[in-house]
Amino acid sequence: MSNNLPKVAWIGLGIMGSPMSENLIRAGYDVTGYTLEQDKIDRLVAAGGKGASSIADAVADADVVVTMVPASPQVEAIAYGPEGILENARRGALLIDMSSITPQTSVDLAGNARDKGIRVLDAPVSGGEAGAVEAVLSIMVGGERADFDAAGPLLEALGRTIVLCGPHGSGQTVKAANQLIVAVNIQACAEAVVFLEKSGVDLAAALDVLNGGLAGSTVLTRKKDNFLKRDFAPGFRIDLHHKDMGIVTDAARDVGAALPVGTVVAQLVASLRAQGDGGLDHSALLRSVERLSGAQV
Repeated sequence: MSNNLPKVAWIGLGIMGSPMSENLIRAGYDVTGYTLEQDKIDRLVAAGGKGASSIADAVADADVVVTMVPASPQVEAIAYGPEGILENARRGALLIDMSSITPQTSVDLAGNARDKGIRVLDAPVSGGEAGAVEAVLSIMVGGERADFDAAGPLLEALGRTIVLCGPHGSGQTVKAANQLIVAVNIQACAEAVVFLEKSGVDLAAALDVLNGGLAGSTVLTRKKDNFLKRDFAPGFRIDLHHKDMGIVTDAARDVGAALPVGTVVAQLVASLRAQGDGGLDHSALLRSVERLSGAQV
């Protein structure tokens, strides 16, 4: 593909990374991908991308490197070391990390990349699998304004609400706040669902009318069917929300912010994971409320 768009290396082709990278291909970008599972690389190639045999191979001549992996340890694993991004990307490349990790990991990555002449943005997203597929993600970005502006057209192929939130790490801080709000919101919806059902109300009708008023939310819109059908196939796994609640509770403690309700919900997420539900969608917080309410789950 010969065009003036930057050449992109994409590392991490999971639930989010696969559809996002495909949206870049549809927007005309030349995308070379690498991930641990060959079938996911094959999927990218089938969509019109190129496959790479290693991180080093993927990033060698990329103008932009996008990473989308589960957590801080994976970001460090792909960024550092002789086979990593920083040793193998060219000077002047832009690294956009879209993973949800600790703000400090993003700050450290930007500092280490600067020594190699590589620019970095932390750009975590909200909107889940559906938002990734539909290219309507919210993208919260930390870093330099010039780099944010340069990344603008690429990010616009992935999301709808794209905001520079401050210096390196700020995107991750806003993402942590997002995950706090989402978890508390799902928990409140789950409690309402169990209360409504035990009261013998038509649940579908109740959720429709609630979603039309002040109790309505994007969470309820997106998760209503999960609650109604008890369908907990993962759009966003409890395991990952557990990781994110750890990030927000740690970061809040560091800055001296109290999270009284968030901390309770963090414990409920942790308990759900301990009960073996870590692979389910975060709407499975409903199962935790059902257990507490005496239901056999």
